[in-house]
Amino acid sequence: MSKCAVILAGGEGKRMKMNKPKPLAEVLSEPMLKWVINSVKRAGIDNICVVKGFGKEYIDEFVETLDFPVETVYQAERLGTGHAVMQAKTFLENAGGSVVILNGDAPFMDSDTIKSSYEFHESENNSATVISAKVDDPTGYGRIVRDENGNLKAIVEQKDADEATAAINEVNSGGFWFDTQKLLSVLGEIKSDNNAKEYYLPDALKLLLKKNEKIGAFTAKSPDTVLGANDREQLKELENIAIAKGYKC
Repeated sequence: MSKCAVILAGGEGKRMKMNKPKPLAEVLSEPMLKWVINSVKRAGIDNICVVKGFGKEYIDEFVETLDFPVETVYQAERLGTGHAVMQAKTFLENAGGSVVILNGDAPFMDSDTIKSSYEFHESENNSATVISAKVDDPTGYGRIVRDENGNLKAIVEQKDADEATAAINEVNSGGFWFDTQKLLSVLGEIKSDNNAKEYYLPDALKLLLKKNEKIGAFTAKSPDTVLGANDREQLKELENIAIAKGYKC
C-alpha cells in the first residue's frame, strides 16, 4: 500500500514574536517543520505535501533548502485543519493509498510512532486511526473516548468535556492516518457550523463513524509526541526536553 504525508504548516507565529510561520520556529537550531519532515522521511514516506498559509514565501524558501522534493499547497484563508487538508485534495487524489496528516509544529512526533501507528492502522483495517498519547495533564487537549472494544468512539474537546470525560488522560496528538479514498469521500462534507466558523479535521472521523467505518486510536509510547509550542516560553521548554532526552532533528 502506498503512503503519503500531509503536514499542516499554515499557522502564524505572532505569539512567538516572529514574522514567520510558527512551524519555522526552531528547536535546537532546526525548524520544528524540519523535525516533522525528517521523522516522516525516516518512517519511509517520501511523498510529502506541506500546506502553507501565513508567510508562504518563508515555507517556499525552507523547502528549497531540502535535498529531496516536497510539494506545497497554499491555504489562502486559515479556516481550520479540515480546510487546510482540503487544499491538498489534488495531491491526495494522485497519491491514493494511506495518508498520515501531522501538525508541522509538533517536533517530537517521531518516526517509530509514525511507522507503528501505520502498522496498527493497516492490521486493524481501519478507515482512520488517531495517534494518541497518555499524558499527566490532559488540560487543553481533545480527549480520546473509546467504546468497549477499544475502538474510537469520539474525540471530545476540552470545552465540551463533562467531568468523567475530562478525567481521561488519553489525548489527541493531532496526528491521523486515513485511508485516502475514505478521507476524500467525506472531506467535502465537513461543515463550518461552529462558533469559529472553521472546518475541523476531526469532523471527518465523525462522518466516517456515521457511515459505520472502523476508526481506531493508536497510543504512542511517548507523551512527548503531542507537544507543541505557542509562545517563546513553551519553545524553550521543548528545547530543554530535547536536550534532556537526547532528541535529534
